[in-house]
Amino acid sequence: MRKMREWGIKLIALLVCFTWLNIAPAMAIDTNGNTVNMLKQTATEIKVDLGNSAGELKFEPNHLEFQTGKRYNLRLANPSNQKHYFTAKDFADGIWTQKVEAGKVEIKGAIHELELKPGAEAEWVFVALKPGKYTLRCPIVGHTEAGMTGEIIVKN
Repeated sequence: MRKMREWGIKLIALLVCFTWLNIAPAMAIDTNGNTVNMLKQTATEIKVDLGNSAGELKFEPNHLEFQTGKRYNLRLANPSNQKHYFTAKDFADGIWTQKVEAGKVEIKGAIHELELKPGAEAEWVFVALKPGKYTLRCPIVGHTEAGMTGEIIVKN
């Protein structure tokens, strides 16, 4: 009977762990200690252009600020006539991506960079988790050197 009870406790603990792992990314604890479902939080929308119609190699804006625990919808657009990348790997490692939407495709899971072809648009919905200062750049040869860089700051 005792072994059966121990086994039952282990089974319950295992189920709790699996349940927690499945919902953990969408849950957070607020400053009052309450559990908050981040998916129900309204996403703050921020628009960023990669390049412009005049062919300038820049992000507009090139300084982005986010707050940990907040949900964001980063709306990316490429109004230029050449492709550009939104690359900020360390930043991407410190967020929880809910989804990336482009056209009729929705991508889920870890994302490290997005390539936007001329005229393309994409939405990156995420929650900032790790505070820090991160570098944003377009790694296409010559673009970073021409000034297609930026800074991302995540505050507590």
